[in-house]
Amino acid sequence: MTRTDGCSRRRCVALVLATIWLSGCATGASDLGNLGACPPVVEYSREFQARAAEELALLPEDSAISEMLADYAVMREQARACD
Repeated sequence: MTRTDGCSRRRCVALVLATIWLSGCATGASDLGNLGACPPVVEYSREFQARAAEELALLPEDSAISEMLADYAVMREQARACD
């Protein structure tokens, strides 16, 4: 091993470490104010909710759509709690 090999390797290691340390300071995406982690919750009218309930009742009990709607309800509650 020559002297320049070790020097080059040290530079490479220093560059990698500097990149890791600097990337830890990058917080641009998380500092967006209102555009942060809490999504807006869409409000539906009572009439629209009643129509959706009627349509849901027509689906088979083991319907994939009814399972997805149950997941969506959980996500809506989580979004409400986020504010």
